Amino acid sequence: MEARYTVSLTKRAERERRKLPDDIQDRIEESLKKLAEEPRPPGCRKLQHSNEWRIRVGEYRIRYEIDDENRLITVTRIAHRREVY
Repeated sequence: MEARYTVSLTKRAERERRKLPDDIQDRIEESLKKLAEEPRPPGCRKLQHSNEWRIRVGEYRIRYEIDDENRLITVTRIAHRREVY
């Protein structure tokens, strides 16, 4: 099955992802694959005063923007919940 959306990470998000423990990186990677199929999964939240959305991956959060016209998801942050907002 082909992904509906393309997922790209900003330089900051890529750097944050690389610093995470391997097991968390695997869970993040799995969540990013699912985002490509469904950019607004159950449990996602639209952030107030922003075009960004967020999903939870355990204690971590993935913040991203959705461009429906170009079928693109841009991940802006991947961080622990205490640091991401």
